[in-house]
Amino acid sequence: MYDVVTLGETMLRLTPPNLERLERSDTLVIEVGGSESNVSVGLSRLGLKVAWLSRLANNALGHKITSVLRGHGIDTQDVCWSDSDRLGIYYLEEGRPPRQSSVVYDRKDSAMSRMQAADLPEEIFSQTRLFHTSGITLAISDSARETAQKAFRLAKEGGVKLSFDVNYRAKLASPTEAKAQCHPFMSEADVIFIAMRDAKALFGLSGEPENILEALHKAYPQAIITMTMSSEGSLGINAEGQAFRQGIFQAEAVGRIGGGDAYAAGFLYSYLTKPGELAEHLRFAAAAAAHKYSTPGDMPLYRLEEIRTILNSQSSEVSR
Repeated sequence: MYDVVTLGETMLRLTPPNLERLERSDTLVIEVGGSESNVSVGLSRLGLKVAWLSRLANNALGHKITSVLRGHGIDTQDVCWSDSDRLGIYYLEEGRPPRQSSVVYDRKDSAMSRMQAADLPEEIFSQTRLFHTSGITLAISDSARETAQKAFRLAKEGGVKLSFDVNYRAKLASPTEAKAQCHPFMSEADVIFIAMRDAKALFGLSGEPENILEALHKAYPQAIITMTMSSEGSLGINAEGQAFRQGIFQAEAVGRIGGGDAYAAGFLYSYLTKPGELAEHLRFAAAAAAHKYSTPGDMPLYRLEEIRTILNSQSSEVSR
């Protein structure tokens, strides 16, 4: 049995060191990163048993990814391998105000974008407590979206909890396209993660954060919904309509990419180990995100005792 199974694309991240510009850097630092595998790493490092599903190029680059993930305790035995497709890559140019960080994708026709629903190991969906995927997987190709749809169906038929992170990427889909892609998954999910900026962009919502969250709750009343608001913290609402607000834990932002995935992993860990305590889930998730901000790379490289230390050493306001 697994605690969590995830599905999604993981790429190599190439980054110029020391905040250098891409156009003039002669050196690139290699990292491994992808939304669902980042969540997997966080959950595994917190002590849960996790399997990651994907499709990779059967070459040294693809095997680097599985090697890194296995090093964090993730089961990758059901990854599909392609002898003819490429691995997705993205370039990150890190910036500091007023220069923003920027991303250049090189992921078209990647191995994961050609994954088929038939590639899924169907038996795994009766062997886990929760299944997680994101809107990124839905946006990279029709076949990847169909694969995720089948995975969601198999998980639901097996009585497995469903987790979905909207995780909107403007370089992959328009707001209208993303809303159409995400809506069926959000309608079935037990847990939904969404950033407030995505709620505004995809659903045309505006006003106070509490009003935006309430509108999402009315649209998807079956789910626990958590909405992140950057420096303003996060809001959460359960299926009964009880809402909680969580402040941030102070952190020096060394690596912001992957912060949302670290948050999701922290939330899901608390959700699976302490059912029913939404305020506690939000607080644990906030501490997990703060830890991620303090480390470079995409992956949340925390340990359970480190999150507990943050929870015990810093205060953050929670209101109901």
